[in-house]
Amino acid sequence: MTEKLFYKDSHMITFSAVVTACEKVGDYYEAVLDRTAFFPEGGGQYADTGSIDGVKVLDAQERDGVIYHKVERELPVGKQVEGTIDWEERFSKMQHHSGEHIVSGLVNAIYGYDNVGFHMGKDAVTMDFNGVLSKGQLREIEHKANEAVVKNLDIQVLYPSKEELAEMQYRSKIEIEGQVRIVVVPGYDTCACCAPHVNKSGEIGLIKLIGVQNYKGGVRVSMLCGFRAIEDYERKSESTKSISVMLSAKEDEIVDEVAKLKEELATQKGKVAEVQKTLLQYKVQTIAGGEPLVVLFESDLSGDAPRELVNLLLSRGTGVGAVFAETGHHQYRYVLGSKTVDVRPMAKMLNEQFAGRGGGKPEMVQGSVSGDADAIREAVELCRREMY
Repeated sequence: MTEKLFYKDSHMITFSAVVTACEKVGDYYEAVLDRTAFFPEGGGQYADTGSIDGVKVLDAQERDGVIYHKVERELPVGKQVEGTIDWEERFSKMQHHSGEHIVSGLVNAIYGYDNVGFHMGKDAVTMDFNGVLSKGQLREIEHKANEAVVKNLDIQVLYPSKEELAEMQYRSKIEIEGQVRIVVVPGYDTCACCAPHVNKSGEIGLIKLIGVQNYKGGVRVSMLCGFRAIEDYERKSESTKSISVMLSAKEDEIVDEVAKLKEELATQKGKVAEVQKTLLQYKVQTIAGGEPLVVLFESDLSGDAPRELVNLLLSRGTGVGAVFAETGHHQYRYVLGSKTVDVRPMAKMLNEQFAGRGGGKPEMVQGSVSGDADAIREAVELCRREMY
């Protein structure tokens, strides 16, 4: 059994230990120490990293009470070594895990929902609750969670007996073999947990709920704490300032300015669409009516314009209209249409010969292809002669 120093002192950065085993596993080694401050992956929290005698520790996993350290090089068995935790990473994880306990405890106490999923990722912490929470309710939770932070509460760790545990009200009542470890944030949460936490709630610094989405009948809430929350604010603040400068508007007015720009853009798009439609009508007038096949390659068609052009061709009696709108070098979005024949076989041919994809109804098919324009034109003309 490995002695777990992270339970004795969650703020321990360096420690000494003896290497009791070290075996090669793939491209790395798994080293076992008689004691360690490296927390192994567990409870939704990924493992600590750092170094042992200058050798990088990339991961740590616990199996049957023994903690295995994934290291880059072999460590001599029997040697006393010095371990160093990546403190910045560890402290950030503790800030987030303690913050999650406070938020989950509040959600459970106020709304009765359980935390049914927890993941501490590189970008943010996510918490899954088995009930729906509105943005307004989450703002309330966030405010109360930060009240817990400024109270600078002592975070307690308890190891109750089986009898004491039976009488205790706590979250995460899952089947746990052996001693159950209880983490208490007085007045906010009591929860079974295997991870190290900050000593006082004030160390969390800041709790910010940055997103929410519907998830499996409940919600998934994203959160940042401490320095990562501050960094997130700084990035968003810089973005806001940049947008403010570009719009020549005060920072608290940019939402209104963006809404105004969006409305103006929609108006301009409508005008452009009308102009494009008029140009298409003029273009079609230059093409003889009643042709069995018309193939057009265009470089400036967007939106529904390719389909509208095909419809205009068909209105002039064209047998099969094929419009290819350029989207990149040798890249085309196509529309095939006809009032007299099924154009799906032609589309199938295009897709097979020119790495295409798409589909539709007998009278109209839309898709995309890649290839030389002349080769595509030749294939369409050959198909028209052979199939129709």
